[in-house]
Amino acid sequence: MRRMPQIAHVDVNCFYASAERAFNPALEGRPVIVLSNNDGCAVTRSPEAKALGIAMGEPWFKLAPRAKEWGLVALSSNYELYGDISARVMELLGRYSAWLEVYSIDEAFLGVKGTPDELLALGRDMKATVRRNVGVPVCVGIGPTKTISKLANKWAKNNPAFAGVCHWDSVPAADREGLMRRLSVIEIWGVATRLTKRLNVLGIHSILDLSRADPVMIRDRFSVVMMRTVLELQGTPCIPMEEERIGRDQLIFSRSFATPITTAAGIRQVMSVYGQQASARLAKHGLQAKVLTAFAGTSHFNPNDTSYPTVSVALPMPTADPVLLTRAAHALLPRIVEGIRYARAGIMVTDLRPTGNQAPLSLFENPHEERHIGTLLEDVTKKYGRGSIGLGHGGIRGGPDWTMKRDMLSPRYTTHWDELPLVKAA
Repeated sequence: MRRMPQIAHVDVNCFYASAERAFNPALEGRPVIVLSNNDGCAVTRSPEAKALGIAMGEPWFKLAPRAKEWGLVALSSNYELYGDISARVMELLGRYSAWLEVYSIDEAFLGVKGTPDELLALGRDMKATVRRNVGVPVCVGIGPTKTISKLANKWAKNNPAFAGVCHWDSVPAADREGLMRRLSVIEIWGVATRLTKRLNVLGIHSILDLSRADPVMIRDRFSVVMMRTVLELQGTPCIPMEEERIGRDQLIFSRSFATPITTAAGIRQVMSVYGQQASARLAKHGLQAKVLTAFAGTSHFNPNDTSYPTVSVALPMPTADPVLLTRAAHALLPRIVEGIRYARAGIMVTDLRPTGNQAPLSLFENPHEERHIGTLLEDVTKKYGRGSIGLGHGGIRGGPDWTMKRDMLSPRYTTHWDELPLVKAA
């Protein structure tokens, strides 16, 4: 057998719940859900929670009355823990291939090479190593393209016979066709509900139907992106490996408030904090922004108060200066209506470009930028934590209670000294 290049897709099972179980074995076998910001709704469900019929996005206030009856464990999103667990998983996977694309917080693509037997052994080794060293379960799908590797991963996750690892080409062709015939086209990577309906009109209902479609016809009726999906299903790699991109098209800083804000002074503090966070993030990635958009809004569940102010500010020059960004964000304040219960606010910086790509004339140079204030904020925050430093209203302590509500937060076992787990030897 030839050592053909293949793509492995590695995905952590029920990532948030698995990260919690890694440090709290008492959660094993119990229904666990992890809630969204402000303990709003279920964003992760363990298999046991899914068996209870709990739907993705179901509000916690509807589940809470029956939680004790079901033995349901609800936890607030522990982003610090999840981010660190993700980094550990990706570091381990990086040891298996120089070609690693971190696709999301819980999944990655790897370029691998070998015979079918060698690739199956590699997948099992990756699965066992992550479980042993990090404590979270993963499934591995291996195939000739990204689309097929994700499909193989889905199969491995839902078919116990694979024990969590599926090499597409090692499965008999008749079995592969049977699976693709049973699965709706909506199950394929990149196909959503609206696109599914359009495909159904053409008689394309299953993944097998899509794999047998004419790529040129699909391109003409839909898009080049959809044509690539068809070619990938046919075994032709069309979605290339993406290097990690430092630059981004935009950065957004937004969050729902635990307690609604009813004053312009409260929104001023929010805008100030987000302005300095945007500055630190831009400085970290060596970027500058030319446009800042600030916005706020009331809750969709509050019919009595309706206000969605927004403002876009063209900055005088590409900048990552926290003073200029905060000042631009404050342009929203005249549009804030006193007494209205604002449930959310944020800023978005766009038209990003590398720092120093366009040097300003000396007359327009910004003294704050020359002193690298944004970099300083990022360094201090990284060393001493969020809220350890702030400029102007962004540094006021004891302000409005607008921070995120996390009443059921588990310890941040790996990122905070005072919350490190203790192990005692008998």
